[in-house]
Amino acid sequence: MLRLRVICSFSWRVFPFRPFSCEPLISQMDKCASEEQVFDLVERNKSTLSEKQVGYAFNILWQLQKQKTDLLKDVRCIRDHPQFPSLHSLTINKIKLMDDDTLVDVLHITQQFAVEAHDALVEALVMEAWRRLERFDINVLSKFSTCLADQHLYLSPLMGEIADIVHRNLEDIQDLRSLSVLMVNISSLISSRFQDQLVKKTELLFDTINCSDINIARRIVQFLRNANFSYYPLLEKCNKLFLSSMSHLDLESISKILGLYYSLQFHSFEFLVTVKKRLTEMALPFDNPASFVKLFVALGPIAGLEERKRLKSTLLLMSEELTSQQVLAVVGAMKEMESRNSHLNKKIASILHKHLDKYKPVELLKITHALISLQFRSKELFVKLRELLLSYLKTSVIPSEISVLVHALSMLPSSYVDEAAIARVDAVLPCCDLTELNDFATSVLRWIQYDHVYSDSIRGKQLKLLQKLDYYGCQRLQQSNSLDRLWKELKVLKGDWFLEVLLEDTFAALQRFMDEINYTNVAEIASFISKTSYLSASLLDRIASVVVQQIEKIHPFAILAVILPFSTLNYDPPQREEFFGTCMQRLNSYLGVLDPLVLVFLGFSLATVEYFPEDLLKAIFNIKFLARLDSQLEILPSSLSARIQFRLMELNRAVCLECPELQIPWFHDSFCQQQYNKDIGSMNGARQKIFKMLAEVLGGVCYVRSSILTSYHHTVDFECILDKRKKPIPYGSPNTTLGKLPQMYWESSMQIAGSRLPPGAERIALEFLDSRAFCRNIPHLKGKSAMKKRHLEILGYRVIQISPFEWNSMALSTQEARMNYLREHIFGEGKS
Repeated sequence: MLRLRVICSFSWRVFPFRPFSCEPLISQMDKCASEEQVFDLVERNKSTLSEKQVGYAFNILWQLQKQKTDLLKDVRCIRDHPQFPSLHSLTINKIKLMDDDTLVDVLHITQQFAVEAHDALVEALVMEAWRRLERFDINVLSKFSTCLADQHLYLSPLMGEIADIVHRNLEDIQDLRSLSVLMVNISSLISSRFQDQLVKKTELLFDTINCSDINIARRIVQFLRNANFSYYPLLEKCNKLFLSSMSHLDLESISKILGLYYSLQFHSFEFLVTVKKRLTEMALPFDNPASFVKLFVALGPIAGLEERKRLKSTLLLMSEELTSQQVLAVVGAMKEMESRNSHLNKKIASILHKHLDKYKPVELLKITHALISLQFRSKELFVKLRELLLSYLKTSVIPSEISVLVHALSMLPSSYVDEAAIARVDAVLPCCDLTELNDFATSVLRWIQYDHVYSDSIRGKQLKLLQKLDYYGCQRLQQSNSLDRLWKELKVLKGDWFLEVLLEDTFAALQRFMDEINYTNVAEIASFISKTSYLSASLLDRIASVVVQQIEKIHPFAILAVILPFSTLNYDPPQREEFFGTCMQRLNSYLGVLDPLVLVFLGFSLATVEYFPEDLLKAIFNIKFLARLDSQLEILPSSLSARIQFRLMELNRAVCLECPELQIPWFHDSFCQQQYNKDIGSMNGARQKIFKMLAEVLGGVCYVRSSILTSYHHTVDFECILDKRKKPIPYGSPNTTLGKLPQMYWESSMQIAGSRLPPGAERIALEFLDSRAFCRNIPHLKGKSAMKKRHLEILGYRVIQISPFEWNSMALSTQEARMNYLREHIFGEGKS
């Protein structure tokens, strides 16, 4: 008996996976150290395995895979294992006996093993889950929705049923983790009303999560991105959580968050600065292309000069190892970085050329955009790109895809397309929304404008196509029946075709739905109006009314967008003081939170409409803020950085001239000198003709000066001086003191205002404005030109602003008529 015990003990140690073992099967699975041991255990016990044990076998196989490093991990090895068919058949037979958790877990793990969606096991698991759908708890339902999403079934009836279940049970859901998963997966199927309900529910539950729940916050941002909804209250909460958890964020998470922020156009200076520091500190293996590409894409656009050089050098070394998707991500980042490294650009382009056949139409458009932006020229690459785009165009029937292909084709150096391509576009026009129609029109206009190799028949077809685009665009606007639906298409429209053909109909549609403007859409609509330069008093009055009445529901991040059209279009609403005062009250508690660039744009926009809130100006004009602004300028694209610097100068100038009592110093002399030196150039032909006319009107060239630079860096087209008897005073007269530099001087405003001129004399500034200085629909002066007029008057000028509508009118079609016009404006009525 003792001898038998010893033999049994020995066999237990050497052969632990024997079918007659008394140890529970699940415990034996827990001890498995490899997939082979799991499969052997299943094979030996397949006649007695329960549904729970089958599910546990899948779980152990998945855990073993997850423990492997990326280099060793190969999920297909499970699917392709010779013993997998046995487990496969066994699982199909046990499906109906599985509990809900096990059923969905097995489906999830099966998909992780790269088992095809049409496989009998996957189909059986999905069908059984569908039958049980109504009884699933929220956790199981969320996991099942992810399984469907992995199969790209976002628009399937089954996902629709899940959305309906969430809708019916939303009030009872308290688990934000599961809800956030469901929100992402059903986002393609929900209505605007349901979207609002989900957002409000998320806000209520957000305080139940802690700083370690980074993935929940990321999914919330992803849902907002999917819904194309920049809901600032939630974005702000998620951003705060990311900032507080920065030490827990890995490269993968940071890359995803930056991509989502970019899509939502959500800017957080604090997040970018913190991310830059975090990424710079990361000790990543540069021999791993996948990790390096993520680092390059995330850090490159915000890196300093030395960091960029290091990143580009490393990229050059491993460029040959990049996959098609990695090089696509890299070229997008290089576009953001405005790369001018010709050697690197050529290398990346050659890698793209090698992978070009692997890309989808939308990816080919990204590549085309990037190559044009990087000023890259390669005849061979562009020829192949064009061939691929045309081959896709011949077979595509989806309007959005065709618009992408046509857009990409129109950007190529040789954008010639044949009649078949034009016919393809023509065929899908009745199915297109405004976005697609706008893309088509922009492309056709580009063909007509830049390519001169077409035959008359092709040119004629293009013009007919353009007429059809005009018709369908206007028809779609006129037939729109709700602001929500219209706005989804309108908010991305831009370009010459939209502005020249659809603008009137667009504003007519917006005015029809004016009552539907509320706190949820007022900021976006206001921003849209400011970009069009179209002045609609009724729409702006409605916007101002909504803001005053619903200001507590409008997030401070949105206030700049709300103010912009009033500033840009130089329009005061009836309740001007209440409107701007309400906006500032909403902003005051956020002055230390808003991005520096937002504060600069806010200050400038308000200064344009002669509104100078002291709290805002004090928040901007101090050493601490300007240091923060300098830090932000370092991580912004050069074009945006230059624009912000110029706006700060303009704000500084406005405050010095219009609010001297605030005693804010003028500190942009050096900056303005640099700008002036860049802009110096000779007068064009039209300006020379005007100069000659003015010289004749005034009595000689010594009485007029051109391209004058005043103090505070305002430029004046032409200047003259009249004495108290309205007679011109020649320059160089002892009665006037001018600067040493030709055609420019720098004096204090008090000196210019009259102390250096003879008693009763006046300095006259003549400004010949172009159409951009006026609203698009009426000859109403826009904000910047109106502000310049105020400033020149403060500096002592009498300002004559001449509009192009008058100067180029039939009434002034002759030189004599123009001369008389100038005399009347310079000398006053009755002067001949």
